[in-house]
Amino acid sequence: VQAQVESGGGSVQAGGSLTLSCLTSGSRTSKKCMAWYRQAPGKEREGVAGISYGNSDIHYADSVKDRFTISQDNAKNTVSLQMNNLKPDDTAVYYCAQFFGQCNPLTWWRAVYFDTWGQGTQVTVSS
Repeated sequence: VQAQVESGGGSVQAGGSLTLSCLTSGSRTSKKCMAWYRQAPGKEREGVAGISYGNSDIHYADSVKDRFTISQDNAKNTVSLQMNNLKPDDTAVYYCAQFFGQCNPLTWWRAVYFDTWGQGTQVTVSS
């Protein structure tokens, strides 16, 4: 299974912004769900945002609503995560993931559904 390739992580101060990008793998289909997950030290991996191919379904974790924006570029086969007003609690390794299926409120935040993952990119937010 081909992996995703993330880029764009780094270190910023609280209140700053970063944009993560992921080159996704596999075919382009309306039944593909793509998502960003994150994992902080000592914590479980959690879903941050999910989007279906074609942008018809978009979901966010409550902790990032109104600060993060997920989007995709069909032509480039990429999915991005624009992160604004970053907080120290956003510090984590961020992963891009996908699976072929419905991207709905029951699936996008459950890592068990996703079968293709990237290597992760570190985001560090200092206070």
